[in-house]
Amino acid sequence: RLHQIVDELVHQGVTLEQARQEFERQFIMASLRSNDWNLCRSAHNLGVHRNTLRNKVSHLGIGVGEGRARTGIRATRRPLPKA
Repeated sequence: RLHQIVDELVHQGVTLEQARQEFERQFIMASLRSNDWNLCRSAHNLGVHRNTLRNKVSHLGIGVGEGRARTGIRATRRPLPKA
């Protein structure tokens, strides 16, 4: 299956960088979906630091908030410490 996809991308003139970015985007999105859009769990499963994943998500234009909204998961924030 991958062989067919690669052949099609080469035929379409997709660059290696474009193909790498799209693969990375799809791979990260699949991990986020399987972890209920939890960045920390996804980072752990992908074997990268959570800040690395957060930077990649931002660079690749993946909307984590949008994913949560689509799945009905509410974004929660920890309360700030009182000064």
